[in-house]
Amino acid sequence: MNHQESLTAYTAAFVAELVNTGVTDVVISPGSRSTPLALVMAEHTGLNLHIHVDERSAAFFALGIAKATERAVAILCTSGTAAANYFPAVAEANLSRVPLIVITADRPHELRDVGAPQAMDQINLYGKHVKWFAEMSPPEKTSDMLRYVRTTCARAAATAVKSPAGPVHLNFPFREPLIPDLNQETLFRLEERKDRYVNIHRSEWTIDDSQFDEITQVLNMSEKGIIICGQISNKKFAEEVTALSKKLGYPIVADPLSQLRSGTHSLENIIDTYDSFLRNEDAKSALKPEVILRFGALPVSKALSIFIKENHSAVQFVVDGGGGWRDPAALSTDMIYCEESRFCKKVSALVNEKQNHSYLNDWKKVNELTKASISMVKDFSDSSESRLFYQLTDLLPEKASVFVGNSMPIRDLDSYFHNTQRQVKVFANRGANGIDGTISTALGAALYSGPMYLILGDLTFFHDLNGLLAAKLYDIDLNIIIVNNNGGGIFSFLPQASLPRNYELLFGTPIDLDFEHVVRMYNGNFSRSQVWDHFAAAFSELSPRKGLNVFEIVTNRDKSRDEHREMWNSVSREISKWVNGEQK
Repeated sequence: MNHQESLTAYTAAFVAELVNTGVTDVVISPGSRSTPLALVMAEHTGLNLHIHVDERSAAFFALGIAKATERAVAILCTSGTAAANYFPAVAEANLSRVPLIVITADRPHELRDVGAPQAMDQINLYGKHVKWFAEMSPPEKTSDMLRYVRTTCARAAATAVKSPAGPVHLNFPFREPLIPDLNQETLFRLEERKDRYVNIHRSEWTIDDSQFDEITQVLNMSEKGIIICGQISNKKFAEEVTALSKKLGYPIVADPLSQLRSGTHSLENIIDTYDSFLRNEDAKSALKPEVILRFGALPVSKALSIFIKENHSAVQFVVDGGGGWRDPAALSTDMIYCEESRFCKKVSALVNEKQNHSYLNDWKKVNELTKASISMVKDFSDSSESRLFYQLTDLLPEKASVFVGNSMPIRDLDSYFHNTQRQVKVFANRGANGIDGTISTALGAALYSGPMYLILGDLTFFHDLNGLLAAKLYDIDLNIIIVNNNGGGIFSFLPQASLPRNYELLFGTPIDLDFEHVVRMYNGNFSRSQVWDHFAAAFSELSPRKGLNVFEIVTNRDKSRDEHREMWNSVSREISKWVNGEQK
């Protein structure tokens, strides 16, 4: 049996099994050592191939596809530093629980550690940032080895999507010559177990009835409880958690990434301005909880995180359907490994319906007062970042998707994006909270979501300019709003802002770039404004327009900081008046 026969049979069996597991998308970066798999993948009609020459952007592009589809996506690259460039997206996928199948080609064993070109140690390259690693055997056509490669593929795909989802890494050593025989009519015909070699059956995390009873007893005795929902991907969760909230009489403190602030589910008990009013000591005292019931990832809001930490004496249930440990402050009294919507449905059926809603009504009243105070941002200057996010709900079309960059944009969305029955899905890379790969992730998500709006700062936009290539190559529709304050706006809110010496050099980091040139290079449309009326009109025209559309709104970092503080002070005054009036 010659080398080409073994190479062809082995790679074809792997690719056929990959499709059988349900993988439909693969992002490939060109390279020599990955040739066998790349060529065979291109031959399979069941795969959608996306070619991206920059491995870092390619991996984030795949991350976006996986976020939007909630399915595992495969990525393939050659050996050496190409694989290392996957690392940021792999870390993000691991922390944000997104399934990726990372496939790296490698030099064969005899070319390792002997000075061969484009060779580096790829064994366990991503360390603990992947759920599972396998060093694949060199290709062979024996029955045993074809079973092996198919079983390993099935195991990798199942491990990636098993809760908590995340990335897995398969490292393929290939010897030259690297060209498989693609002329075989039976390239993907499987002689044994044609549909799938092994079915892997999964179950959801749950707890037994006695544990549900214990939790229900605590909730029945607690009148003052809150439900905190961070980033969560669960289509049934919104209906179940709002039903639980109604039964318990507990407010839902909803992070924008919880997908609870928008949609057709009940918004009656959704609290959406907590980031503003939980900066007020009177509010925190009046709203002190006995029980905290938390779902999903940690919330974006620092004010909310501080509030949780300050109430360390409260009973704190953390419900995690992925069996993780989302408790950095070591505050949880009960870590509950149960699928979130199942937990809500079961507890709703068991718990007594609360008759006293005074505590819930206090939260809702504070929320209403805060919204009235926040409305002042409508009168802020034309170049106001706060005003942009406050009026975003009115500007977005039905069933839009919003991808938000880190640093200030995600925080402003948290503060100003309020409840709406429009169906708006919100995305962000909040695993590692980095700014790298944001454009690429949004473009990947835009392939499978409907009108996509990416809102990010100028540094985040600059950080992933290579990612714009995918928009040009694949005619992806994406509307980008750059909030350009010429530097790192978030540092204006941090302690180092009080130290003017070298502040701009080390933290402000103005880059003074005209992005119009690079957008035109990628065949995009570009416009810029400092006037609100112009921006609002241009925004409304983005939705029906195809292709890459970039709109830059020029703002001022210092003015933005002052406007935020003005708003927070206004909220604090109104809340303190109300609380003190109630206590008299």
